[in-house]
Amino acid sequence: MFPINLPALVLAVSFFFYGSLCLFSEAMAREFRRWGVPHLRYLTGILEVLGSLGLVVGLLIPWVGFLAATGLSLLMVCGVAVRVRIRDTLLQTLPAVLFLFLSVFVMWRYLSLLR
Repeated sequence: MFPINLPALVLAVSFFFYGSLCLFSEAMAREFRRWGVPHLRYLTGILEVLGSLGLVVGLLIPWVGFLAATGLSLLMVCGVAVRVRIRDTLLQTLPAVLFLFLSVFVMWRYLSLLR
């Protein structure tokens, strides 16, 4: 089986980066306005940063990683739904879909460690 460390670390770094952008970047503030959810910008950023930290902790404590990956998966479902709702192009929506699939994969791998 593919080791969980690499996909979990890729997700952790990515979500930490994008979560930080949500919290501090004016470009992301414009994106959240474009998406019609400017009031969710800080919540999204905090959840992404916490989820990324949970993925790292999950490398030592698998149930924490499972919860973090589950939360990030749900966050990405919402992200894909927003992009579909505002009729973004497939190219604009694709990163959210890919992060959704990767989050679900990591969640499934953590679950397999808990059994």
